[in-house]
Formats: sequence, C-alpha cells, structure tokens
Amino acid sequence: MGIIDTLKREFSFFTGNYRILVMSWMIMDLASEMPAPNFQFYVEALGGTAATLGIIGVARWLVLALVSFPGGYLADKYGRRWLVSTMTFAIAIIQLLCAFAPSWHFILLATILTSLSLIYQPALFAMFQDSLPQKQKGIASTIVELIHSTFNTPGPIIAGFLLYQVGLVTSMRIIYLINAICFFAAALLRLRLKETMANVEQMRFRYFITSYPQAVKENLRVWKKVPKSMFWLFIMQIIFWFEISNIEVINAIYARDILLISENQWWFVFLPLSLTMILFSYPIGKLIDKTGRKIPLIIGVCTWFATNLLFVNGDFFTVIVSMCLLGISLLLLLSTTQALITDLVPPENRGKINGFTNFVGYIMSALGAFLGSYLYTTAIPQLPFYINLVLTIPMLIIILFLIREPG
Repeated sequence: MGIIDTLKREFSFFTGNYRILVMSWMIMDLASEMPAPNFQFYVEALGGTAATLGIIGVARWLVLALVSFPGGYLADKYGRRWLVSTMTFAIAIIQLLCAFAPSWHFILLATILTSLSLIYQPALFAMFQDSLPQKQKGIASTIVELIHSTFNTPGPIIAGFLLYQVGLVTSMRIIYLINAICFFAAALLRLRLKETMANVEQMRFRYFITSYPQAVKENLRVWKKVPKSMFWLFIMQIIFWFEISNIEVINAIYARDILLISENQWWFVFLPLSLTMILFSYPIGKLIDKTGRKIPLIIGVCTWFATNLLFVNGDFFTVIVSMCLLGISLLLLLSTTQALITDLVPPENRGKINGFTNFVGYIMSALGAFLGSYLYTTAIPQLPFYINLVLTIPMLIIILFLIREPG
C-alpha cells in the first residue's frame, strides 16, 4: 500500500481539466504523428518540390501569427473552453481535405485552414498552465511530454507499415482519415472542460474580427505587467522556434538526398525520439522541480547544439543518436519554459503572453521555414544546421545572465 499511496500523492494533480486535456492529447497524438515521417514525400508525390515545402511552411507560420493576437486576447476576455472545444472540431474536418487532396495546392489550403483554427492555441496553453499544480509544475509539464511521446510512438510504425503495404499516396490518405476520426473524438472529449476564467463574457463569432485592434493593444500592454525575465524568456523562445523551423521544413529530404537515408528508413528514426522522451520525461520533470529552471534550460540548449552537430553530416546511426538528443532537448526546453511562464505570469495575463509569444514566434518560424528551404535549394544544404549551431550562443547568454527565477 505504501507504493500505491506514494503514487497517488505524486500524481494527485491528474484530475479535472488537466486529466481531460491529457486524455484528448492521447487520442490526437495517436494519429497526429502518422503523417510526419512521409509528409514531405507526400507533397512531392502530389506535384510539389522543395520550394513548395517552403511555401507551405511559410503559409502555415504566417497564418498562425495572424491569429495569435486575437487568440490570446479572446482567451483572457471570453474564456478558454469555447475556443478549445470548437476549433478542435474544425481541425478534425480539415483533415478530410488532406485525405482527398488531388494536388499539393489542397495541402496548402488545408494548412492555412488548420492554422486559422489554431487560434485556440493561446487558450489551450493558458488552460493547461491554469491547471498546473503549484508545487509540481515541472513534473506535471513533463508528464504531458511523456504522454505525447508514448502516444506518438505508434505513429511512425503505422506510417511505415502502411507505406510498405499500400504505397506512399494511399497510405497518407488512410492516415489523414484516421486523423479526422481521432480529432473528432478528442473534440467531443473537450466539451467536458471546465472554464478556468471567472466572469467571462459570452463568445460570438464576430469577435474574431472586431476584437483584433483591442487585442493588439492588450497584447502589447501586458509586457508592462510582467517581470523583465519574462521578456528575455520570450526572446529565447523565438530563437528556438526559428531554429526548429529552419531545419524542420527540409530534414526528411535532406536526410534522403544528402545523408543518403532512404524513404523506407526515415520513418524509423522517429522511434528513438519518442522512446527517449518516454524514458526521460519523469526524471527531467523531477530535475526541473528540484533544481529550479535555469539548470534544465542550460542543459537543454547544450543538448540542442549536439543534436544539430550530429545530424548535419551524419549517417543512419548518428541521426538516430541525434534524434535521441532532440527528445531530451525538447523535454528540457519546452517543459521548463512552461513551468517558468507559470512562475512569472499571473493567470489573467497568460493568454495574452502566450498570444504575443506565438505571434512573434510564428513570424520567426515562417522566416526560418523560408530560409531553410531557400538555403537548401540554392546555396549550401548544410547551412541551416550551421546557423542553428551559432544561435545557441545567444540562447545561453540570455539564460545565464538575463533570466532570473522568482524568489
């Protein structure tokens, strides 16, 4: 009984909105990782090129930036629940557009519509932060990453199996149909969420447009109400977002054409990434709660540096090692950032902070997607990775000298 009591005490926060969000992520993660290994190849099969991948990446990030300001403002003024549940239904429907796409142009359209629907992201992040336990923020954050990793793991395996059985295009169409079903189930579950904001006004569709000017003002004013450390954490975040998109848009075709890792092998490298995040989620969560936020951030940046260094001129083995390090760096940087935002920002401002961060981060991600695609096709293919290595220096400087933990 001692072990059972300890587990109950350790995971006592697994209730209410936190539990519903985690369960919905389980369902969505089971499907959402399936398209990732072969997405770039799918776009090529539908008539796209490396430049097309850049266009899709830039469109995705720019539209996400467009909806970030109203997303954060609406989350704090009209509440989180309505946005999260309604927009999850919209994303489920959009998956059908990808499933039946006759050309890459429909993938572009689906990407734009999905990004518009993700106006709910600031509300989702704010609701998650509202649900974090006061003394267990690190472990509660990394448990979510553990859930993501565990339920993402079957995705690449299923994608690889379907690729062998029915070919690239048919397998991707089946995968997007599975996505639609799973996202719809998650949307039904999210109808059970409880609103975390008091005295919110009733939401109307017209507020998506009419609230925009006020949303911009409120998202700018909020920085006067938070510590300077939050601003520097924001700068570190957008640098990291730029770096991720800089290589994410071309990593599969780079591995195939430069590192000579075949399409039939590429899906396999996602498994070590998921398994690493499963194994390290709990200990990294305890590390964040025990040592504070700065040490995990420093380790995360150093691990991210090693990830890029191993990948850029690697082979199949070193790419697998690189993906393991990527999992560790993502756990450290993403989970610690969530915990630190919760430390620094009161609940009534979290939607606006997340909205502003998303806006600038998405703009930087669009720039990263454009630059990564451009450099890969017209200059030195390795250059996006070398840029990432250099950018870890300002990230470390910010963490060491400019971010201070409260208390």
